[in-house]
Amino acid sequence: MDKILIRGGKPLKGCVHVRGAKNAALPLMAATILAEKPCVLHNVPCLHDIFSMDKLLSHMGMKIDFTGRCMTLDPSALSNPEAPYDQVRKMRASFFVLGALLARHRRARVSLPGGCAIGARPVDIHLKGLEAMGAEIRIEDGYVVAEGALHGANFTQDFPSVGATENLLMAACLADGVTRLHNAAREPEIEDLARFLNAMGAQISGAGTDLITVVGVDRLGGAEHVVMPDRIEAGTFLAAGVATHGDVTVLNAHADHLPAFLDKLREAGAVVETKGDSIRAAARDGIDAVEVTTRPFPGFATDLQAQMMALLTCARGVSLIKETVFENRFMQAAELIRMGADITLEGNTAIVRGVERLSGAPVMASDLRASAALVIAGLMADKGATAISRVYHIDRGYERIEERLAALGADIERVRE
Repeated sequence: MDKILIRGGKPLKGCVHVRGAKNAALPLMAATILAEKPCVLHNVPCLHDIFSMDKLLSHMGMKIDFTGRCMTLDPSALSNPEAPYDQVRKMRASFFVLGALLARHRRARVSLPGGCAIGARPVDIHLKGLEAMGAEIRIEDGYVVAEGALHGANFTQDFPSVGATENLLMAACLADGVTRLHNAAREPEIEDLARFLNAMGAQISGAGTDLITVVGVDRLGGAEHVVMPDRIEAGTFLAAGVATHGDVTVLNAHADHLPAFLDKLREAGAVVETKGDSIRAAARDGIDAVEVTTRPFPGFATDLQAQMMALLTCARGVSLIKETVFENRFMQAAELIRMGADITLEGNTAIVRGVERLSGAPVMASDLRASAALVIAGLMADKGATAISRVYHIDRGYERIEERLAALGADIERVRE
């Protein structure tokens, strides 16, 4: 078990290159199940979640070569359409294989998912959509068992779930007829998946809007694709720069992937500049309190809520953060309070009263984005050292974060317990 040790109080300055998006790469890997020929993905991040999906697909018979940041996936020998509990419990994104397996092999047995403990996140939308497309689904011993040939359907999601949109989008590619997904998620990762599927021969239109239309085809071939940059990683580094009264530029990032987040940084008093594929954020004269409500894209991303909470702990005034996407996603609050933050939780709203300073303390990561918040808080703390344990959460979504922050001037290191 590792810990991350931080001695804060130093402003971050410089440039950092954003890696490929984990939340895009995982469904892209699952989508290769649909192909009849090898596929190549570039700019794949080297993260624990990626390795977990690699292991799962290999268990099914997929042949995978992952060298550098290039991954070649050959599904020709895939013959075991089952995703076992031991692998799916570690990462919720493993559930994305359900729609692709069902479409390609007409049967699938996939364990109900695990992942970060940030709320129930039920999969009922996934299952209702597949049933609307003709699948016969039952739950057996903690597994979803799905069978049948799929046909086109008109399906309206109760909520614009990203995972459900991706699962149903993949399933619809080989369904017989036309599928229309209403109230679809609009996140950039959806568009990235659609671009890849279309390169494989799918007929998808409307990705990035709330109505996606898919004309089913008989088969999909191989394709080559570059994974989009990680907008959540970009936001995390920008928040860290502003929180430490620094000046950070993220490279290989798209401002239109972070509209609400960048607006809130500006509202809080930060200087935000965008140019081409780079975004710069710098603290001006302290940070002002703001109100934040998480919403599906293009709203403020729930995956950046914890980082923004850390940033606002030392803001002037009282900030309100309302979490509308996931319950139990304020798990970082208790650890921030240990560091001197003044945070009160009332249902799905966090009241953050700005304090003058944070102090280093031993803290424990509870989930991926909460761990990023603790890193930011540790960088802010100008007294004592912060020791973050259970950093395997961080490693699920941030590649060698301590080395990249150190390159920006942070006093941070990974140590063995």
